[in-house]
Amino acid sequence: MSDISLSRAEKRTPSRPSGAFGRTLKKHGWSYFFILPSMLTFAIFTLFPILWALVISFQDSDIVTTGKWIGLKNYVSAFTTEGGIFLKSIENTLYYTVITVIANILIALVLAGLIQKRGKIAKTFFLAAFYLPAVSSSVIVAITWKWIFNSEYGMLNYLLSLVHIAPIRWLSDPNVVLNSITLSTVLTIPATGVVLFNAAMASIPPEFYEAAQIDGAGPIQRWWYITLPLIKSTTLYLVVLYTIASFQVFEKFFVMVKSGVGTSTQVMVTQIYENGFQQSRYGVASAQAFILFLMIASVAVVQFRMLRSDVEY
Repeated sequence: MSDISLSRAEKRTPSRPSGAFGRTLKKHGWSYFFILPSMLTFAIFTLFPILWALVISFQDSDIVTTGKWIGLKNYVSAFTTEGGIFLKSIENTLYYTVITVIANILIALVLAGLIQKRGKIAKTFFLAAFYLPAVSSSVIVAITWKWIFNSEYGMLNYLLSLVHIAPIRWLSDPNVVLNSITLSTVLTIPATGVVLFNAAMASIPPEFYEAAQIDGAGPIQRWWYITLPLIKSTTLYLVVLYTIASFQVFEKFFVMVKSGVGTSTQVMVTQIYENGFQQSRYGVASAQAFILFLMIASVAVVQFRMLRSDVEY
């Protein structure tokens, strides 16, 4: 009798969505519906091409037809094609990245610190002025620097002529050209860094500085022991952001020295472009692209471990 009653009670119990997925779908179903267009766009135009490029990196492929599976040969060829120029491009990329990332962080820190002490109107003006490079086309910026570095009628050689210094072949001398392009990046205001550092500094409670000043801490000590530790999370974000951008640099080299100057102007993305779009070595280009991805991911992991902060205020 008790078994019959139990079975009737089970039949009267309303059915529930099975498992955690069903409960989540019932609770947040409309939310997923509204973000579905963005998810589909990401899947079609980003995720699928990335996965397909990964497949191509293991094939002898012409993209249109199904390629022959060749394992890791493309990854070997990535380092041996054209006399191993990809190794030189990695060296140039690392050189460019180290200098530009360090310079951008330091310059952004100094400028943000100087702006922070200004009045409201002056602060707004300088933030807007420094942010202009961020809204300007990178191609236009590269063309401007190409004109500045022109060896015949460029502004930089004109300034050197005023102090009787012989003109320098900024963009055609193999020993100078990489430093010239790196210098153009260093001298371009790191707009994002200035804005984010300024916002991070403004969020630090002034009581910290007042207490440190009462204890006898000078400006440098307050900067070192209060400002820098409390903006460490912003510093980490900017370091990773600038590192990724520097590893992926392309348009500046392509515009300023389109024909290249030997191996001095070869960076990783220019090699990927040449192999993929000029030589039709799609498998090699895809392999080089994933080597670049692994390098960026590895560097980012190291940066997170070194710069992560547990400070809260």
